[in-house]
Amino acid sequence: MVIKAPERITYTDGHSFCPGCGHGIAIRLIGEALQELALEEQVIISLDVACGGMPIDVWRYDTIEAAHGRPVATAVGVKMARPSQPVIAYLGDGAAYSIGIAETLHSARRNDNITVIVLNNCVFGMTGGQMSPTSLQGQVTSSSIHGKSMKEGGATMDVVRMLKDMDISYLARAALCDAGNIKKARKYISKALEKQMNGEGYSFIELLSPCPTNWNMDPGVAAAYIKETILPVFPTGEFIG
Repeated sequence: MVIKAPERITYTDGHSFCPGCGHGIAIRLIGEALQELALEEQVIISLDVACGGMPIDVWRYDTIEAAHGRPVATAVGVKMARPSQPVIAYLGDGAAYSIGIAETLHSARRNDNITVIVLNNCVFGMTGGQMSPTSLQGQVTSSSIHGKSMKEGGATMDVVRMLKDMDISYLARAALCDAGNIKKARKYISKALEKQMNGEGYSFIELLSPCPTNWNMDPGVAAAYIKETILPVFPTGEFIG
């Protein structure tokens, strides 16, 4: 069996992702969903900077690289200008839940008709693996070398829980750690885009991703870490829609 990559995603000129990073998987799943729904020509994607901005080098979709933490705000503006076109905001947990938390939540509160996809690896990836709002209690990062504590780092933020009671069209979380979970992530992305194209409002997907470089793990151990340590804190599934 030959598994063909989406036509608009190419690694001909190389890429910048670390070995085992979940971004490569995520952008392929987005490409597959767009191709399946015949939206490649219409879609406009708003990207963050840093790791969340790297897809611009490997896919051929109309793309805007927003300021750090502002892809959701940028996506909302694009949707206002082009209401008939599918619009995606793609960013990491540091951007979406720290500097960009206001945009993430208020767009949901308004039920803006966009799709937000957040790659959550529980750290700030590009800038050295510092503790992020989603870092787990006890997690060792470059800025919590003795493990994150409630006193110094606060509670672990679960934005999916925060969105569960909001009037939005779709809410789901998947994990990029094995074939079965990746297949679910693919289904969720298609579903979110369909909701947007039907005019139903805000759709939000969180993708739990390995970050072997900043976790100081090889890719296989990082995938196991998601299943054994992260999933008990961040359960997956469809929560709205």
